[in-house]
Amino acid sequence: MRSTRLPGKILKDVAGQPMLARVVERTRRARTVHQVVIATTQLPDDDIVEQLCAERGWPCFRGSEPDVLDRYYRAAVEFRADLIVRITSDCPLTDPHLIDEHVNRLVSRWAGVDFVTNMVQQTYPVGLAVEAMPADVLTRMKRMSQTDMLKEHVTTLAYEQPRWFQIDHILHAVDLSHLRWTVDTQEDLELVRLIFQHFGNDHFSWEQVLPLLEKHPEWAEINRNVRQKTLG
Repeated sequence: MRSTRLPGKILKDVAGQPMLARVVERTRRARTVHQVVIATTQLPDDDIVEQLCAERGWPCFRGSEPDVLDRYYRAAVEFRADLIVRITSDCPLTDPHLIDEHVNRLVSRWAGVDFVTNMVQQTYPVGLAVEAMPADVLTRMKRMSQTDMLKEHVTTLAYEQPRWFQIDHILHAVDLSHLRWTVDTQEDLELVRLIFQHFGNDHFSWEQVLPLLEKHPEWAEINRNVRQKTLG
């Protein structure tokens, strides 16, 4: 709830539902995911997040606010995960089929891959990030991540030290990384609201958004000048 550029963004209304609900329900439709856990903070500001989880019957874990890596690790331990998929709560266009592609790739190469992601070489729209890893790899990241920055951003160690991990990349045939579908500003929220209002549901795929934006090029202009926050 303490987002700096758009405070309270995860509960902002997106076509009649809190944005977090859009993320959770779309993620839950991934066939390879057995459980979706909301890992929020112990801050009083996030009591409302826990309350929403209780109302919706979603598993919730509360942990450190600055050490997000520790929060992920402890959530994974508590819910006895053997494989972790990381999805961020400000990405309401998260796609279950893309999640399944990552998990299936990881499982098929279980003995030879530590980390499967579409983020190292980004070719998908910003806001469709998926990271999948075995639980022991998350444990290794926790042990080896010593700086505050590494602890805050969970999987940054894999990007800073790729030689330490066997990384498998999910790439799209066309580079669409110029498209911004995450929500970090009011402009981002306006675009996402237009997309959901057009479909009238959240069962559409990310590929269906592409012709919609071609039909309405002015929509893509709404957040064209928003710059992604950098780490550090």
